[in-house]
This record gives sequence, C-alpha cells and structure tokens, in this order.
Amino acid sequence: RHGADYFRRWHREKEHSGGLMVHKSSHHFDLVNWWLGARPAEVFGYGRLGFYGRAAGERSGYRREYERAHGAAAAQDDPFALDLAANDALRSLYLDAEGVDGYHRDRNVFGDGVTIEDDMALLVRYDAGATMTYHLTAYSPWEGYRVMFNGTRGRLELEVEESAWQPSLLGTSSGRGTIHGDQALANAGGPRLVLRPLWEPPREVELPAFDHAGHGGGDERMLEVLYGPVDPAAAAGA
Repeated sequence: RHGADYFRRWHREKEHSGGLMVHKSSHHFDLVNWWLGARPAEVFGYGRLGFYGRAAGERSGYRREYERAHGAAAAQDDPFALDLAANDALRSLYLDAEGVDGYHRDRNVFGDGVTIEDDMALLVRYDAGATMTYHLTAYSPWEGYRVMFNGTRGRLELEVEESAWQPSLLGTSSGRGTIHGDQALANAGGPRLVLRPLWEPPREVELPAFDHAGHGGGDERMLEVLYGPVDPAAAAGA
C-alpha cells in the first residue's frame, strides 16, 4: 500500500519528485552512511517502470478506465483505488480542499503520466572500502526492509517487517492510521536481528519493543528534539 500511494499523487511525476530514489531511498542511504561512517565514492544504478502506469497495468490486467477514484464507477472494484470520502482524515485534508488547491490525491496508479520508476537497483562503493547492493521494490506484497552486513567476524542480519501483508483498499473505514502510517495496522509485523559469527551457531539478538506508531517511534523522538519533551498534563488535556 505504501508503495502504491506514491503513484496516486504528485510523486509519480519525475519532474516534481525526482523519483523514489530521491524521495524515498535517500532516507535509507542516510542510514547506511551513518552505520558505516562513510560516504559513497562511486555509484551504479538502474531503474524501470514495470508494475504501475498504463502499459504495465494493461499487461497485468490491473488497469481500470478512470482518471481518479472519487466519483468513478470503474474504481469501485479496484483494490488499488483510494476512496478519500471514506476516510475522515483524508476527506478533510484533501477532498474538501480541492476547491482551493485543485490537488487530486486519488489518481489511478495504472493511469497515464507515471514517469518515475517502481523497481530500482544500485551498486555502491564507499570511501572507507565497503560496498553495498541496494534494491527498492515499490509494489511488494509486504512492507519493510532487510539489511545484511558481512564483516571480518561474521554477518549481521536485520529484518524490519512493518506490515506482514497488505489488504486491499476496498472497504477502507473512516479513521486515522490506515493510510498515513501513524498507527499500527492489524497486519503489523516486527523486527528481528540475527548475528551469525564465524565458527559459531547463529543467535537472535533481543530487541526492545517495536513502536509501530509514528514511523517506528521516530516521529515522537524527532518532535522531542525539535520542541522538547511533551508535558504529560497538556497531552492529557488537563
């Protein structure tokens, strides 16, 4: 769902977003730079549009004939269609504001005008000597990431499963969290960290409880850095 959402809105147009390598993957690259304490020295990349857009949708059979979901009969049985009117937050933030800004948040992901890639790969050499292979798939049936480090003493494997599977958008109920990721869904997964030392059996490393709300707890930490700790009395409405 998260991947598809970039293809409903302005991100789908390369001239406006720069593509997902800029808009999404840059966060991942920042993490790797931090983990390695290094910066890229040489990069090779490849990307393609193979799932979203009109041509791919016609090949797969997912294509429906509508420009945007709101008011379109053809979108009623489309599991990729976003019903802005069925979600309180999305309706007030986007649908009710269209008369002012003209912004359509619910375009057909298999429509015309998709100019960004949905499948991207990189090979990177860092100035400290490490190399990285990277792949971003914007149409995966699950949401999360896997990171593996191979070193002189073994291998470290991190898997963060943010959602184990993605339900269709058909029947999306009103409320918050189902689209924007500010609350955990019923299909939420979790993290797993495995250490594989040389000459020893692998062992799982115990991790603190994973906070699904607010981008893994990152939103709350970022706001605290910017604005200071939250006053419990104020948060409770006292």
